[in-house]
Amino acid sequence: MEQLIENTMKNLEKNGMQPFYAENREAVLPIVQSLLHPGDSVSHGGSVTLSECGITALLANGDYDYIDRSKYAPENVREAFLKAFACDSYLTSSNAVTERGELYNVDGNSNRVACIVYGPKQVIVIVGKNKIVPDINAAIRRVKEKAAPPNCVRLGIPSACSKLGKCVSLTKEDPFLCDGCAADIRICCNYVVSAKQREKNRIKVIIVNESLGY
Repeated sequence: MEQLIENTMKNLEKNGMQPFYAENREAVLPIVQSLLHPGDSVSHGGSVTLSECGITALLANGDYDYIDRSKYAPENVREAFLKAFACDSYLTSSNAVTERGELYNVDGNSNRVACIVYGPKQVIVIVGKNKIVPDINAAIRRVKEKAAPPNCVRLGIPSACSKLGKCVSLTKEDPFLCDGCAADIRICCNYVVSAKQREKNRIKVIIVNESLGY
């Protein structure tokens, strides 16, 4: 596992993303604190990993301009999304990170993938070792098997994958990345691969040597 993490970090760096290593979840917080500055506007995507590492508590209780979408009424949540798009630092996890140094993310609302691609001055991505996969094909399958179904259960979304425990497209021998149920409530709507980055080190990736999130 250590060699796998090392290879992944080297390839992230080749792709213009700045890698960091954390031995465990407790080691994540000091790294994040070193990347943030007092008064920064900060926000984040929905993420079990961030909660497990104490990141949401840090943002809520630190000296930051915290854009917390949970404080907005449903009819005003777009305002929170737009503010987050222009923030200093956006924190998130990733659905998968490949050993080739690529991030793979799938979203429903797609405010999260929008911020990863463009907008915030820096993006801090925190991923457990369980999310490292060999390549994009493995990342696609990981989302269909291990990320989307439990996230639908967590969010109370009665999609087909929450009932089956996997995406319906996996009944095919070689499902295309966009294959899935036809429900309007599905959380797999936009698919983003972050490969070579023009703005070097805008995206920081903290790889944690333990399993986190889905």
